[in-house]
Amino acid sequence: MANIIMFAIFAVIIIVAAIASVMTKSIMRAVTALLFVLFSVAGMYFLLDYTYLGTAQLSIYAGGMTMIYIFAIQLISKRTLQGLKEKINIKRYAIGAIVAIAGLLTVAITQLKFSFFEKFTEQADVEVPMEQIGTALMGSEKYQYVLPFEFISVFLLACIIGGLVVSRNQQKEDK
Repeated sequence: MANIIMFAIFAVIIIVAAIASVMTKSIMRAVTALLFVLFSVAGMYFLLDYTYLGTAQLSIYAGGMTMIYIFAIQLISKRTLQGLKEKINIKRYAIGAIVAIAGLLTVAITQLKFSFFEKFTEQADVEVPMEQIGTALMGSEKYQYVLPFEFISVFLLACIIGGLVVSRNQQKEDK
């Protein structure tokens, strides 16, 4: 029962922080909300006793968020960070709410159709061995993840290089 309560708390934090991250125009608030999402996902991993994945989530993603803070501070001028005022756009909020409700209904119907809640409350004593998780993460066969990891690493490298180029061009313009 405690696991279900903790799952519900983490789920609420993830949903609220994700919505806050998407709805704000302030980059610092968006990154902070995203940081809450990543910490809550790590909490879910720890709740499931996947300590390796929880630790990887904290060190890679939450540590990566710190790097995003540094790049955001370097790339955005002080005027933008200090004087940002958000304007409320009702039409944008309404469209976002409709899309979010449609997504929520899709997930709820899918979970009810496949009896997710009954399977979740059953006490399964099946433990996935770490060797199987490692093989799935680093294998190159179907349903294994080495290729997506490589694509993500190349994408992140391109983002870092792009951030450096933008900051370098901005420094030249300031001089």
